[in-house]
Formats: sequence, C-alpha cells, structure tokens
Amino acid sequence: MKTKFNGILTLLLALMAQISFAQEKTISGIVSDASGPLPGVSVVIKGTSKGTQTNFDGQYQIPAKVGDVLTFSFVGMKTMSLTVGNSTMLNAVMQEDANELEEVIVVAYGTAKKSDFTGSATKISSEMMDTKPVTNISRVIEGASAGVVVNSGSGQPGSGQDIRIRGFGSVNASSNPLYVVDGAPFYGEISTLNMGDVESVTILKDAASTALYGNRAANGVIMITTKKGKKGFSQTSINISTGISNPGINEYDRVNAFEYYPLAWESYRNNLQYRTANPILPQVANDIASGLLPRNASNLQTYQYPGSTGNPLAFSDISQILGNNPFDVASNAIVDNTGKINPNAKLMYPEDLDWQDALYRTGLRSNYDLMYQGGGDKTDYYVSMGYLNEEGYAIGSDYERFTGRVNINNQANKWFKTGLNIGGTMTKSEQAESGGTAFVNPFFTARLIGPIYPINKHDPITGEYIFDADGNKVIETSRPIYNGRNSYYETLWNDRIARTNTLFGKTYFEFLFMNDFKFTTNISVDSRNYNYERFDNRFVGDGATAGRGGRTNSVTQSVNVNQLLNYTKSFGNNNFTALLGHENLDYTYRYLDGFRQGLIVDGNSELINFTTTNSLTSYEDKYKTEGYFGRLDYNYNSKYYLSGSYRKDGSSKFYKDVRWGDFWSVGASWRLDQEDFLKGSEWINQLKLRGSYGELGNDSGISFYANQALYQLGRNNANEPGFVFQSLPNNDLSWESNKSFDVALEFGIKDRVEGTIEFYRRISDNLLFDVPLPLTAGVGSITKNAGTMFNQGIEFSLSSDIVKKENFKWNLNFNVSTIKNEFTKLPGDKINSDGSKYFDEIISGTKKLRTGQSLYDYWLRDWTGVDPADGLSLYKFDETKTSGASERTIDGVLMTTNPNNALYQYAGSAIPDFMGGITNTFKLNDFTFTVLVTYQVGGYTYDSTYANLMHGGSSTGQAWHTDIFKRWQQPGDITSVPRLDTGQATNIGAASDRWLISSTFVNLKSMNLTYNLPKSLMENLGLVNAKIFISGENLYLNTKRQGLDVQRSFTGTTDYTYTPARIISTGLNLTF
Repeated sequence: MKTKFNGILTLLLALMAQISFAQEKTISGIVSDASGPLPGVSVVIKGTSKGTQTNFDGQYQIPAKVGDVLTFSFVGMKTMSLTVGNSTMLNAVMQEDANELEEVIVVAYGTAKKSDFTGSATKISSEMMDTKPVTNISRVIEGASAGVVVNSGSGQPGSGQDIRIRGFGSVNASSNPLYVVDGAPFYGEISTLNMGDVESVTILKDAASTALYGNRAANGVIMITTKKGKKGFSQTSINISTGISNPGINEYDRVNAFEYYPLAWESYRNNLQYRTANPILPQVANDIASGLLPRNASNLQTYQYPGSTGNPLAFSDISQILGNNPFDVASNAIVDNTGKINPNAKLMYPEDLDWQDALYRTGLRSNYDLMYQGGGDKTDYYVSMGYLNEEGYAIGSDYERFTGRVNINNQANKWFKTGLNIGGTMTKSEQAESGGTAFVNPFFTARLIGPIYPINKHDPITGEYIFDADGNKVIETSRPIYNGRNSYYETLWNDRIARTNTLFGKTYFEFLFMNDFKFTTNISVDSRNYNYERFDNRFVGDGATAGRGGRTNSVTQSVNVNQLLNYTKSFGNNNFTALLGHENLDYTYRYLDGFRQGLIVDGNSELINFTTTNSLTSYEDKYKTEGYFGRLDYNYNSKYYLSGSYRKDGSSKFYKDVRWGDFWSVGASWRLDQEDFLKGSEWINQLKLRGSYGELGNDSGISFYANQALYQLGRNNANEPGFVFQSLPNNDLSWESNKSFDVALEFGIKDRVEGTIEFYRRISDNLLFDVPLPLTAGVGSITKNAGTMFNQGIEFSLSSDIVKKENFKWNLNFNVSTIKNEFTKLPGDKINSDGSKYFDEIISGTKKLRTGQSLYDYWLRDWTGVDPADGLSLYKFDETKTSGASERTIDGVLMTTNPNNALYQYAGSAIPDFMGGITNTFKLNDFTFTVLVTYQVGGYTYDSTYANLMHGGSSTGQAWHTDIFKRWQQPGDITSVPRLDTGQATNIGAASDRWLISSTFVNLKSMNLTYNLPKSLMENLGLVNAKIFISGENLYLNTKRQGLDVQRSFTGTTDYTYTPARIISTGLNLTF
C-alpha cells in the first residue's frame, strides 16, 4: 500500500511540474533607443527578483509566463513596462528621460539636481575616479576642483593629504573641511576608506551648500557616497592591481666625495686666513689645511707666528677635522696646498657612502577588491572586501589594510524603507621616522650627511668591513656630524608600528505619508581603536644603552543621530521643498600611554620586558553637539530659484551662555536658458546666474574644555602629589565665525562646452588667539576671539568635448583659481589717544602677522648679495641700530655683514597667484588615455633645506649643494654665493630672503591608459565588462630647484620628510 501511495505521489508531482514548466517560456528581444541597441539595460519581472541585462547588441533572454510584466530600466531613460503575451519575442524602444539625464549631486541631508542647486559644488563621479586607480580619496580630489588646494602629503604608505577649500579659515583652530560619509559626519582617518567602495565625492564650497552643517562647515564639506546595489540584476566585480614605487621627487644636487674634500679644505683655509684675530698668511694657511706642517707628539701640526715667542700653536689638518678619510691615500695627501684633490685618490668603499641608496628600495603595492551587488524589486545589496598591501620605497615603511562593507536597502512597502550600511577596516602601518631634524630621522640624515662618511666601520688602511664576534658588520657612529648616531640602523632596529581597527555603521528608517511628506531617522556609529607601538633599540640612538619602549592606545567613538522631515509640493508652476531636522552628536576619546626603559630580554618590546617606568598617563575627552535646522527651496517654473537654510547649534566646548550659535544662508539662481529669448538657441544650451550669502561657525580644533578653569595633573615631586594652574575660566570664548559670499555664472555651449566662473569672499571673524596675561594671573595667556581675516578669489572651470566622433573623443577639463588672504584685525590693534592707529604684530618663524598682510607673508632679513671685496653676505642696514665695524657703504647704500643689524622686511608670500588642474581624456575605440596635470604660478617657498646645504663650512661634515661651486673665491668675484669660511656661520647662514625661491610648479600628477576587451571576447567569456590598465602617479615635478617639494605645506616651508612616491601600476578589472 505504501509503495502504491509513493508512486501516485510521484506521478502527481511530475504532472504539476510539467504543467508549471508548460506555462513558462523563454522571452527574448532587443532593447533600443533612437540611436540603436542599448547594452546594459536591466530587465526584471515585476514583483520578483528575477532579472537579466541586455548584451552589447541590446539582446536579452528571460524565462517568463504569459501575463508577467517585464520592467526595463536604464540610466537616462524612462522606465517602461511590457506584458508578456503569447509571442516569445518582445522588443522595447526606450525614450530619454530629461530629468534623469540631469546631473544629481549629494548635498546636505539629501540630493539635488545640479540645475536646481543654488550653491557651489563639484562632483567627482565614479567614472572620473576610474581614471585614477589610487588608494586614497585625497588623491582623487587633487586637481579636480577650482578653489580646492591639496598639499603633496607624504610618501609613507597609507598617508593622506591636507585639503583647503577656498583659502585658510583659521589661524589657531582648524582649517580642515568636514568629511561626511553616507550622510553622517566622519571623524576617523579618511585613508581607511576603500576607494573601490566609493560611488562619488562631492565638494561643497559655499554657505548655501554647507550651512545646514552649522558649526562644522566653515571650511567646506566633502561628501563621500559609497556604492549600493542595483535592482534587477546581480553582478560580481574583481579589481586587481599591482605596482612599484620610488621617490616621486628627485633629490637635491649635492657634491660627491671627490668634490667635498677640496670644499672643506677651502672652508678651513679661509677661516685661518680671514679670521679677525691673528690671521695666518695665505700659503701657510694652505699648508695647514693640507696637513703639510711639522707635527707634535699628538699628531697635530705646529706653527709659530713670525716674531712671536712661547709655544707654537697646534693645528689639525682637514682630514682630522672631518674625522674620516675614505680614500686610499694618506690623510695629508688627499688635498694639495692649492686645494686640488689628489688625482690618484680612489674611494675604498664607495658602496657604503650612499646613505640614500641604503635607505631606499623599490617599493611594491598590491590591491585586491571583490564586490557583489544586485537586487530585486524590493531589496538591493552591495557587499565588498578589499585588501591593500603596500611596501614603501623607504625601509621600515609598510602598510596593510583589510576592508569590508555591506550595504543593504529594503523597500518593505510603498511607504516604508530601511537599510543598513556597515563598513570595517583593519590597518597595520610600519612607519619610518619622518619630518623634523631629529637624528633618528633617516631622511634628515641621508640628505645632510657628508658624502665621505660610511654606514659601517671600515679598516682605515684596507677599507675592508670590520665584523664583530658574531660575524655582523660593526656600525659606524663616530664622526663630527651626528656623532653616536646611525639613522640607517636605527630605522632597521627600532619599531614604529600603528594599528587601527575602524567600524562604521549606519541604519535608517524612512516613512512616506500623506503623499508629500517623508520622515527619516538616521543613526550612525563610528568607532576607531588605535594602537601605536614604539621601540628604541639599546645599541644606537635614543634608546642606547638601556633600550626603551612605549605603547599608546586610544579609542574614538562617535554616535550621530538625526531626524529629518521632508516636504515636497507643487502648485502649478510653483515648486516647494522643505526640510526640518534635529541632530545630536556624542563624541568620546579615550587615551592611554605608557613609556618604559631598561630592556630585560632582547626580542621582546612589550612593556613588561622593561625595568623602569618613565611615564604613564591616561585621560578621557567628551564632546557633544545638538542642532535644530531647516531648509526651504522654491522655484518658479524651473526658472527662478530661491533657497534659505537655518541651523541653531550648541557645543559643549563653550560656556552655557554662549554655547548656542545661529548659522544661516540664502541662495538664489536664475535659469536664463529657460527664458523665451534663449530657448531654442543653437549656441547656448545652459546659462544660470546664481549667488549666495551665509554665516557659519567653527569649533573644530578648539580645546574640548576651552571655557573651563583647569588644573594640570602629573606635576608630582617624587612621591609628593602636585598639580599646577593650567587655564583661567573663559566664559566669553565663542565660535569662530565665517561669513561667505558667492556669485557665479554657469554656462553651456552647443552641448560641447560647460563652464563656471565664480567669485567668492569669506570673512573669518572671532579668530582665536592666545592673548598674554600679567604674571599675577598665574597663567601666561588666555584664548580670546580677537582677530578677523578674509579670503577671496576667482574660480574658473571649463569642460569641453574638443573632439566628439564615433571612434575618437577628446575631453578637456580645466580649472584655475586665485586666493587673496588678508588680516583686517589682530588682538592688539588699537587707536591711540592722538587718533592714530596701532597695528599689532605677531612674529612666528619666518612669518609676521599684521593687519593688512596675509597669514603666510614672509618677514625676513633683506639680503642684498655678496661683497666682491671679501665674499661676505650683505644685508640692508636697519637704521634703528647703532652702526659699527660690520657696516659698510656700497653703491651709496649702507649695508651690514652682521645679521643682527639687518633690516627686516615683508618679502613675498607663500600664497600663489593662481593654481589649478588640467585633465585630458582621449578615447580611441577601446582605448582610454587620461592625463592629469596640476600647476601653480607665483608664491615663494622658504627652502631651509637648501640653506643647510649652502652652509659656509661651520657645519662640519654636512653635505653641500652643487650651487656651492658658484661661491666667492677671490677679491673681485661677482657672485650670489658667499665665501666658504668655518668662522662665518652667522653671516652666511642667517635666515633671510636669500632662501626664498619661486613656488611655481607644473606636476604631471597622473597618467592612465585603459583598454576595454572586445565585446565578442567578453561575451565568449561570460563577462559584462573587462579592462586592463597601466597607470602612474607623481610622474614628474618641474620646479625652480631639483629636490624642492613646493607642495609640502601651505605655509611655504620645507622639511626632511618622506617625499611623495612615484607609483607605476597595472591592473585588471572584471565584471561578471
């Protein structure tokens, strides 16, 4: 009976399956538009997740039943639906959707069509980013937008770049823009984001576009939107790239070992000959420098001044002063008494004298991304994983990053939508010391150490390496420069390791009601755990001889919650959109740091493996903001637009009576191209005049407890507790404010040219300065809102399809902008009793802040050249000083050789006259070639590195630039390079406008060549898209001086840092 029942059941199931399959059939067809077949059209059975895409010939196939509705959708086309009938052939002709074709940009708390937008914004789409296969968002922004300046950053793998939007918003607070990721403010490291996950970047530049972010938006906003799934189909993408890296900036030209010794000889000889007290006859000075005089028991040369009595004076030769002889000749035979190198001298260990060659290597970069995306009628999804491994071109600098992201959106029904977007990153960064003049910094040492000093110790007779008992090379630390140090081995043996774990999550709930209303709640959480491991070895450097180690741990957490109510309504030609919102930010930062010394066992840098605790500290910071805001947009007949926004923000950084600030903006635009007198024009297809004004705030970069009276703990005396008064109550301290005005004309010509010309002026008011207090106050200063400055400029952007043919296209994108920066008020400005004005002056390094001057104007000695008579530097004399022996009149002008008596002057600015970027894109059949060039004209850089390389010889053992060959050598020489003289360090090396050089540059920033595989081949392989590429970053920099990185800092100064890397990479992108 059981067997019979099973047989009947099997027959029934087979019959049902046969009936079901009989109802389903394969529907095929061609989807096209007015110009022909459309590839990539999404074809979905309505109400299901079943779907497909058209191929390169617009063809599709899909199993469907009679009565099923097929939905066809494609970007820029109107979505259409067709019902399956008895026929198996179903063709579709799609029509353009004018609204969809308009560019949509991400704005504060929403999106807007660019044609309707009254503010100033630049969008960088995923298509544009595809032409720059970089791993950091800042490198995508560079050169892409007028008014946006990006510095060169560091070559350290994983590092980013600083960005300034429309000038410099602050002096002592922050000038950094606000980053917003998927609608939520982002306080983590932007370099942790995977570029493969980024859909677009939008830069908001004026008050109309940023005011809704209130106290955080004074310096502009960078909106980052990550990718999400696409309904109607699913696809898998794989991106693989690998590359090599080397220094992107050639090194300063420096003399070699054979040139170095005669220069050092001359510097020593000149000091003997020209010294004020007891100068030595020229020929005798030559002999002393060469080491040709008789020697005493201490192997020092002896010399008796003619007519003098007593013991003769003792002198070293140049080899003894320099402390090393790398040549295969005797020390007194290296340089003859005419200053010429011995032609028979050869280097005994040339391979060990090049510190940069030892420091540098060919770096490697590998990047892998795997992405899944798709969706059905109600749900879309995007899932990705990424891995980046980058080995820097300097030893001890590596970077590893793992990323993952899940983005799911669900339209539960017609009135409710929700989603979840989670991203996570893990990084490990081994960091080489960089920046500053610390001896552990290998970039400092390698650039400035003389070319005669080896890394390892050698036998002075044979030049052979010396090995220790374990067979290891003995390192060299004994020399007159950087004595006791060896930055190469310190880099190898020390540890600088940073690890981060970052988690970003966002969820939202969206409700539609009463047709015109939408209510959204967004909740975002950002958590970053940072661990920094420091270890200084016990053999050489700061850790010798005990060894020392440190650990820094921090946790940064932010929770951002907002509620948004949107309203959209049209009455005839009157169109309204309104937004009301509320937002809370809760930010917490926890810090723990410990530092110990006295290593117990080698090979273990954990703190338990040290004997003595040097320092141990921890603290927690909290910061909260709350804001209420609204926006109203109106347009009449898509011609006349008006927008207004307002936000009231409160910040925990300020006293309760001044905690709340009001920020607002108004904007308007006029679409002239929609007027009857321009409609139908063959030439002008777009013309819009717009303007905006608003007031924003800035509390970024201000102490979390700026208004409070504080005591500083940790000032103990042994076991006796102690603390000191740190700051006074500051109840009046408030926001820095920013008043921004913008006016622009946007135009389009014959659907081939688009452009914008724009003027902006932003006034930064209530700037923070530390104002000195009398000693009786107990603290040295108090922070006050006491300054005002403005930034203004003109921006011009142009995009043109220069050639637009079927098989060849050439697109040009060009932008240029100017910045004028000037103070109009400083803390000490006042009106005297007689009615005259007194302007305060604040001197900091090479700059002096003063009303009427810019933030980055140089204040330096007025260097006038070299005296042909004796080769000393000349400075214009400050007539408020008392003249003396160091002053001399030349060509009727009173000069001085004493820098302390020199006249100071404003000597130009670090701010350039104008700057911008040029992008050319060429498409020929399946090839695409893109070139980005950035440029800057004007401005000056204070090249302190060059100044150190042009010393007069007093910095014994320090390298020289090849420009030293232009030096003064004998009376009558006309030159701009003073004489070499170890005794004239103050005269020769003093800070002055001598060290300023033009900051004009042209930078071949990137090139990318892409080849899309033929359609037939992709079809055979089952691929939707496939391309291979080769690209280069930081390919060539042209400046006034080789080695100079004029983009290093906005301040116009140089340092000894990890210069940007030149990266050549190739890769493959596949989509299934």
